[in-house]
Amino acid sequence: MEALQHRQAAARLRVLNPDGTPAANRPVTVDQASHRFLFGCGAFDAVAMMKTPDEERRAFLKERMDKWFGLFNYGTLPFYWGRYEPEEGRTAYAETMAAARYLRERGATVKGHPLCWHTACAPWLLKYSNEEILSRQLERIRRDVSAFRGVIGLWDVINEVVIMPEFDRYDNAITRVCRDKGRVGLVREVFAAAKETDPGAVLLINDFNTGKGYEDLVEALLDAGVPIGAIGIQSHQHQGYWGLEKLNDVLRRFSRFGLPIHFTENTLISGDLMPPHIVDLNDWQVDSWPSTEEGEERQAREMAEMYSVLFANPLVEAITTWDFNDGCWLKAPSGLVREDNSEKPCYHALMGLIHGKWETHLKLVTDRDGYLSFTGFKGGYSLACDGGQAGLDLNEDMDGQVSLKR
Repeated sequence: MEALQHRQAAARLRVLNPDGTPAANRPVTVDQASHRFLFGCGAFDAVAMMKTPDEERRAFLKERMDKWFGLFNYGTLPFYWGRYEPEEGRTAYAETMAAARYLRERGATVKGHPLCWHTACAPWLLKYSNEEILSRQLERIRRDVSAFRGVIGLWDVINEVVIMPEFDRYDNAITRVCRDKGRVGLVREVFAAAKETDPGAVLLINDFNTGKGYEDLVEALLDAGVPIGAIGIQSHQHQGYWGLEKLNDVLRRFSRFGLPIHFTENTLISGDLMPPHIVDLNDWQVDSWPSTEEGEERQAREMAEMYSVLFANPLVEAITTWDFNDGCWLKAPSGLVREDNSEKPCYHALMGLIHGKWETHLKLVTDRDGYLSFTGFKGGYSLACDGGQAGLDLNEDMDGQVSLKR
């Protein structure tokens, strides 16, 4: 069994009755209600649910989101500039804020993705000079981070910088600026704008490149004083599971920075794999990409293994499955549920880990002075006995007391 002591904490608690007397020799149930670790998934359907006028569609999306909440405590919402602000000054603020608040009200932490990216960039930026583009990019960051401050506390500030200045598939404003400023110069500017707007936010750099180019970039950014809060690693595995050797190699190489690591975009396929000769995954355009019974069993095994390795690594703080349902990006069978919302084996595999193996539920008895002790996975807890209930946050070893309330 993997060593998970770093995911756990010990508690010695004196349980007090509502009148302040010790709850002596009393049976107590200890149930973990939330995880400190960020078990995440794309939550784009929350935005669609807030926007659609179709009641039947809204009910279908709500059913999907209810299953989403059954697993996850962390959601990524879309801020692709070209979609968030398709015309200058006309944004998707209303439906995006409604979705963010909806996630928060149900106990989920929210991340915005991304604030700066050359792909899905706003086409109307191309009419401006590079200097004006950068000015509008920084203003966009200040505007949106400020507007969502207190609701969204994590941001993918900039996405896929390694390829950004070399990107030549189509002209776009951000590649133009990155060529002018250089990778480090642009990243320094966008991080500074986000940091000054919300000093308490966790700011990520994010990339699909897991090679030396990304390592060198992170090192250069840290040398330049860029306030990276976490290293984001994409793991879109449409051409097959990385396997333990590559997964452990990526963890080893990026652990050298001592920063938190977030696996920000993870996909594993439950159908035929994309051919290995495809270099840019976006080049694989198909009419349909069905899930198969054999593929679904494979996906469940691979997902359980990958999550177990990542959860066992002390620097990993978050894992985000990118597609909750099949048929999203590239029509891939990459979801935890099928397009009709029926649950796939991988949904139940993750359920058995997140809310089974890695969640603490105990039945204990206090001693004659009202004390009990336990070790559990870090997160929020509820304690209950016939004298009342109490809540508890267990994020580090503690020795204290809790007071029951009726």
